[in-house]
Amino acid sequence: MNDDDSFDVSPRDIAILKARVDNPTSSTRELSQLLEEEYGISLSHNRINEILRTMSEEEVFREMVLPNREIFRHYLFRVSFNFPNFEDHWRDCYEALQNDPHVLMFFTADTDYQWHAIAQFRTDDQMESWVHDFFIDHGDLISDFHNTMLHSVHKFQTESAVFDDILAETEEGQEYLEHGE
Repeated sequence: MNDDDSFDVSPRDIAILKARVDNPTSSTRELSQLLEEEYGISLSHNRINEILRTMSEEEVFREMVLPNREIFRHYLFRVSFNFPNFEDHWRDCYEALQNDPHVLMFFTADTDYQWHAIAQFRTDDQMESWVHDFFIDHGDLISDFHNTMLHSVHKFQTESAVFDDILAETEEGQEYLEHGE
């Protein structure tokens, strides 16, 4: 995908998708009211249902709450620390990563206690601008920064079966699992 290429989804449909992601359990009737209030989009709940179904069939999203991985480019960032500055600067950087809408996943990994983040941007230029601003804001904390573009994301979804493990932890959950069999 080039910077000029994009997943072709109208702004209205993006707003509908955003509303669905923010309100995964809301009815389409409730989404209709929300879209009117928040975006000035006036559509019947039947039309919203049709649009969501069409977007799902076209794989704009695979699950009702996750946009299709093709909408964004994904990057892995690894941040190592300038430890003499860690105490004074870690919290601001931590909160910035935790609250940044581009950061899909943020975690600590490896024995060097590096922070890792999986981030998503529409273009490489947006990512590069973000990294530039990140260094301006948090450069005193950073001793090393690695950036890896994830060229092919083959799976980007949560399977409902993963919750079976949690259900299996309690007696009540086990009853639900047995009932489902």
